[in-house]
Amino acid sequence: MPLIVRAFPVLEGKKEDIRRIAAEMTGPRRQEAEEFYRSLGVTRESWHHQETPHGPIVIAVTEVDEPEARAKQYVQSDRPFDLWFKDQVRNLTGIDPDTQPLGPPSEVIFDTRNEPTVRYP
Repeated sequence: MPLIVRAFPVLEGKKEDIRRIAAEMTGPRRQEAEEFYRSLGVTRESWHHQETPHGPIVIAVTEVDEPEARAKQYVQSDRPFDLWFKDQVRNLTGIDPDTQPLGPPSEVIFDTRNEPTVRYP
């Protein structure tokens, strides 16, 4: 199954908010989050915080079937949780999921599985 890997810059002063959102999605919003991912064909997603000389980033790794088709579905979704989630991404990273549903552009340049290089615009 394809992986989408992207690095999101965390806007100044928002680092703890990222952790709060993650806690909400594993706590009080867990059911909504599970339905959100299931409806978008996501079988696994993980977020990884990293401090860099340019500031904090969150690296998101998503295992999803048909990334391009699912990206269109994500953009078009107006379900309350989906809108809340997109607002969180926009407010915490400055990345607009409605214009970049697969996140910042990413290109596989090395993979130990020797799979073909995939580029997500």
